[in-house]
Amino acid sequence: MSESRNSQRMVESTATYIDDLFDIYSKMDFIRLDLSYTKEHARKASLEDINQDLTHLLNNRRTKPSIFKDMVGHIFKKEFTEDKGPHIHSLFIFDGQKVRKDEFIGEKIGKYWKNEITDGKGIYYNCNREKDKYAFCALGTIDHTDDAKRTVLKEKAIAYLCKEEQSVGPIKQSGNERSFTRGIAPRKKSNAGRPRLSDMRAADDDSLQEHNEDSDSQ
Repeated sequence: MSESRNSQRMVESTATYIDDLFDIYSKMDFIRLDLSYTKEHARKASLEDINQDLTHLLNNRRTKPSIFKDMVGHIFKKEFTEDKGPHIHSLFIFDGQKVRKDEFIGEKIGKYWKNEITDGKGIYYNCNREKDKYAFCALGTIDHTDDAKRTVLKEKAIAYLCKEEQSVGPIKQSGNERSFTRGIAPRKKSNAGRPRLSDMRAADDDSLQEHNEDSDSQ
């Protein structure tokens, strides 16, 4: 499969993932963070290192309810450049009925990555701090009825996460390493109206599983 076709397939499947979450949650908060390492550590960091750190962060969610209690989904794109080393473009998704102050939540996640997950070797950039600068913004709270913002989310934010540039190819050690992962939307129990969170609390458990797609396929 060509890179362009593979990228388009990721965009479409991820847009469907977002739509499935909106079928469950009436509004969601979208928080964009870039997670990486200090320049000193980036020169030595491998794809395995950043994979382990990301897995550590996800596995620790239940022990950090002050940060992740109302997280309902995630999208991660791992990339590599000579100047930044391995890094992650991430989208953390929260139940918008339960959380406020997306910039503050982004800071808490970023500081957790920097200070605890990477033991001070990590750095982060909180895009939500700068969301007012975007001409077309799909960060922060989006209501399920807001078709305009949902379109921007798919055509701008998701398309950016699925872009083909800056692949992890140069630091891959096997063909099985994936650069793109996202959560799995919980199964719907009924088509009768919009289910409430209380009916679908399994979302947090289901999102521990990940859907993997290889954005570096040739």
